[in-house]
Amino acid sequence: MKTVTYTLHISASPATVFAKFVNELNEWWPKAYTWSQDQLQEIRIDGQKDGLCTEIGPYGFRCDWGRVTEIIPYKSIGLKWQISPKREPIPDPAKASDIKVSFEQEGDATKVNFEHYNFELHGDEADNYREMMGSEYGWPYILNCLKTYCEK
Repeated sequence: MKTVTYTLHISASPATVFAKFVNELNEWWPKAYTWSQDQLQEIRIDGQKDGLCTEIGPYGFRCDWGRVTEIIPYKSIGLKWQISPKREPIPDPAKASDIKVSFEQEGDATKVNFEHYNFELHGDEADNYREMMGSEYGWPYILNCLKTYCEK
């Protein structure tokens, strides 16, 4: 199965972009792309191996939507993407796809290399899910929110 890849350049250091990606997710992730939407209290990545990716919504609603599979501070992070094609949580990581993001210096900017792969683990809707996440409303939109946040 194909991989969704996306590359962008952000006018900030790799350390800054990495830190904002991991530690300031709540500031740049589009609220419309969460379960809680406008009532989102917090969305975060616990930046350590096996750390949880969590959303906190109204009345303490909590949903774990992923897990950190690997992390090299200021260089790269790998995540299990435990969200189904129907936007439902996937408790079993064996049925979830994977994400890898690397941050490398390129001139005065950071080159962010993004890969989302193993879509086949999502089952019958895998092809449609991959197409959706690769569309202009998927990862390109989400990652450009990061770029805007880092460059403001």
